[in-house]
Amino acid sequence: MSYENILIDRDAGVGTLTLNRPEKLNAFAGTMRQELADALDELEHDTEVRVMVITGAGRGFCAGADVSYMAELAERRDVKAMAALVEAGRRVVTTIRRSDKPVIGSINGVAAGGGANLALACDIRIAGDQARLAQSFNRIGLHPDWGGTYFLPRLVGPAKALELFWTAEVIGAEECLRLGLFNRVVKQDQLAAETLTLARTFAGKPSLSLALTKRAVYQAPDQSLDAMLDYELEAQLRCFESGDATEGITAFIQKRAPSFGSNARAT
Repeated sequence: MSYENILIDRDAGVGTLTLNRPEKLNAFAGTMRQELADALDELEHDTEVRVMVITGAGRGFCAGADVSYMAELAERRDVKAMAALVEAGRRVVTTIRRSDKPVIGSINGVAAGGGANLALACDIRIAGDQARLAQSFNRIGLHPDWGGTYFLPRLVGPAKALELFWTAEVIGAEECLRLGLFNRVVKQDQLAAETLTLARTFAGKPSLSLALTKRAVYQAPDQSLDAMLDYELEAQLRCFESGDATEGITAFIQKRAPSFGSNARAT
């Protein structure tokens, strides 16, 4: 499929989605949210893609909603259209969370509002040292969406989350790293290369193990120890019975790098 404001690139098992409105810092307008959701679905169902990357064109990751577009909706009091935008954001973040594949956010610049929470929805976040993040919703009288009230308190705790939501302050890359919002911060001119290196590392791993581990990590906070031990038993046996385990064990014994060719899914 082709999209107006989303670019897709596939390279050696890595599928990269680039938000492509650089003149507007990749702010969401029109059908761009729906395009992103459709593009994620496309890569999720592509058996050649083992890892997904989300980034932005130009000097911004995503500035959130295009305020001029929001002004049009507000002038018309178009509640139905506003609800559709929020629902499109919901579809994006739930697709990321439910995907069997690792999803890396490559944060190349400002990530504000919905753009900030798109970043937080990713499994791993690697950022350039010029990246910035802001929960800027209340600057225009709106409430956080794109899962922000779910992701942010789990990453920084409720008190700090409220501070970031209420102040709407812009925080830099190093502060995001300190708070655990970013996994890594690299030099801006090295971000693309470092992201691709990380993505290729994940793409070379056994896909079933990664998928089942992702599911375990995200469901663990709502489960008991016994429930997770039961899950680990089931997941371990699925991996043990898979071709990936046979290849991994054989490669270890033969003192060579394993070649995990399958793209098995957790579901």
